[in-house]
Amino acid sequence: MVAVTNQKVLEHEFLTGMYNDGYFPDHLVDKGKAILVGLCERIEADRPADLAALYTLTHAATEEFNALQAEFDAAGSEIETVARDVIGEEFWFVATAYGFAEADIEELIATREW
Repeated sequence: MVAVTNQKVLEHEFLTGMYNDGYFPDHLVDKGKAILVGLCERIEADRPADLAALYTLTHAATEEFNALQAEFDAAGSEIETVARDVIGEEFWFVATAYGFAEADIEELIATREW
């Protein structure tokens, strides 16, 4: 993987809405943040040429969040409405930070199970 070099991403605090809510365990939000940073690394490594290529990457990251849902459940939490909105907004931030302002927020996370 390449290190993230996008200045907007480097200056961005991911998932603050979840970190600021005690319902979401920080150690699991950290895992969500790692998924998003990993997505940025993949975008910088693969340089998707179009939306279809970007969606392939975002769908894989969304599936990582799907897998994380079980850990939230086990910790007495869940990826629910607040988290869904926060995570969706983060995918949108990532898309726009890499020049994909025309990306559809629902399509970015179309494979979600939360």
